Amino acid sequence: MTSVYLVWLLFIAVYDFRQRRVPNWLVLAGAFLALATLALGTGPLAHGWTGALLGAGIGFGFLLLFYVIGLMGAGDVKFAAALGLWVGAWALLPIWLIGSLLAGLHAALWLMIRRWPVSQRLWLLLSGPPLPATDGAPSSPRARFIPYAAYLALAAAVWMVWGQRNG
Repeated sequence: MTSVYLVWLLFIAVYDFRQRRVPNWLVLAGAFLALATLALGTGPLAHGWTGALLGAGIGFGFLLLFYVIGLMGAGDVKFAAALGLWVGAWALLPIWLIGSLLAGLHAALWLMIRRWPVSQRLWLLLSGPPLPATDGAPSSPRARFIPYAAYLALAAAVWMVWGQRNG
């Protein structure tokens, strides 16, 4: 089941990098697969129902605060809950730390390029796709240019591979 988990993380990362959003169907597929692996006892990490449900609750609840204040998208929050089902509560902290460091590097690079434009292609890669036109409504001053779910997915994949080799 490790390969299923890693493929799901890859889909999340690619989708979030390209679209700057995480679709509900992809989050629900991951949550369903996590619940199925728990039921079958074949999850990629050795944790039970309590750890998984606690991980989902912590993942959702903690990132919900960032969504409420406008710093994160709803897809990131839902993905964190599904990720918590896969990895359990104990692995969320290192995954958040690694993912946040990667997102922080993304933001620092984006700010540096914004100040000193070096490459238009790199600017577009870091900024994400253009926001769709709204019917005369002002655009959000806080466009979500950091694909946080993608960085969490990469961090979770690193954690999974590293944990398997060192566990």
